[in-house]
Amino acid sequence: MFRIAHISDLHIPPLPRMRVRQLVGKRLLGLYSWHHKWKAEHREEILDSLLAQLDELQPDHVCVTGDLTFTTHPEEVDAAAAWLTRLGPASKVSLIPGNHDAYAHGSLDYALERWAPWMQDDDARPSFPYLQRRGPVDIIGLSSAVATLPGFSSGRMGEEQIARLEALLGKLADERRPRLLLIHHPPQDGATNRARGLTDRHALQALLARSPVDLVLHGHLHRPVRSALAGPDGPIPVLGAASASTLGQRYAPAHYHVLEVDSEAASAPVIRVRHSHYDPVKGAFLLGESVAVTAPEAKATT
Repeated sequence: MFRIAHISDLHIPPLPRMRVRQLVGKRLLGLYSWHHKWKAEHREEILDSLLAQLDELQPDHVCVTGDLTFTTHPEEVDAAAAWLTRLGPASKVSLIPGNHDAYAHGSLDYALERWAPWMQDDDARPSFPYLQRRGPVDIIGLSSAVATLPGFSSGRMGEEQIARLEALLGKLADERRPRLLLIHHPPQDGATNRARGLTDRHALQALLARSPVDLVLHGHLHRPVRSALAGPDGPIPVLGAASASTLGQRYAPAHYHVLEVDSEAASAPVIRVRHSHYDPVKGAFLLGESVAVTAPEAKATT
């Protein structure tokens, strides 16, 4: 059994002090939003509790589906790199960026540079999609992180990235290894509105309908989500994690997934999931029972 922890939307606090020249465009609005809305929600002590439970569980691997920062200020990016080091070495952590990691135009470049060890494929190429082969599992990372106008938090992969994904899945088609696909924005219909959604999700849906993966993991919605995409041999399960750092005043309390992958099953990989939710009263994450990741109806459930 190969155990994977899936965490997302950390928005690692606190935000640094910013100079006036750094408060350009959307970042100025983000700073205002943080101090008037989100500073009390995303908590350092919750992330410390998360690390404590992961230290107890000792997962074989950790997948992080984006939004480590809030405004992608360089000091936030550096702090996130330090936090990733605490989380684990690059060989045990797979990372993709989220929309907050591309908050201001050009800011994603620095994040990609600082976080490169956790986002490279096994040939050390810093491009998306990447392929990381970890134990019995193939982990494929996509980037939907793009800078957007104020009021928008949508994502896009782009035609070139989707074409590279199709070529990659084609190469893996004859191999019987569990395949996990990481993307920040939810790829299913109806998950959110157009201003927050994945604008080219239908292209990804069409690709996975003929070249499937075993499980899709995403974040972005700040609530646990279970859904499905159509695949050639039946529905492909989709799991979305809530934010890993929220107190639960505005969104769901902090949450993450613990996946157990059995690659030795007779016909297809067997994947089970345990949900871990933060309990604000106890000040700790509480791990739930293991349930099978089956083909659910395409709807969100908590």
